[in-house]
Amino acid sequence: MEKSADTFNRIAELIEPFNKKGVSLSETTTFATDLEWDSLTVMDFVASIEDEFDIIITMNMQAEIETVGQLADAVLSLQDK
Repeated sequence: MEKSADTFNRIAELIEPFNKKGVSLSETTTFATDLEWDSLTVMDFVASIEDEFDIIITMNMQAEIETVGQLADAVLSLQDK
């Protein structure tokens, strides 16, 4: 399986406990609008992503990441460093 698909699937698994509305996930699913996450949920989720992938997502990066696909791309680019 392709690395990006693996990353997307793992992110989807990590989203599951936070996905209170049972929104079906795609690359274009937004955290604020589709999942309706507040800032506390985002912080908890970012911590789980950082732990899982052993990366650090800066506040600036967080501000730019609006969709699941953008997050997957960011994780992949951070892992390559």
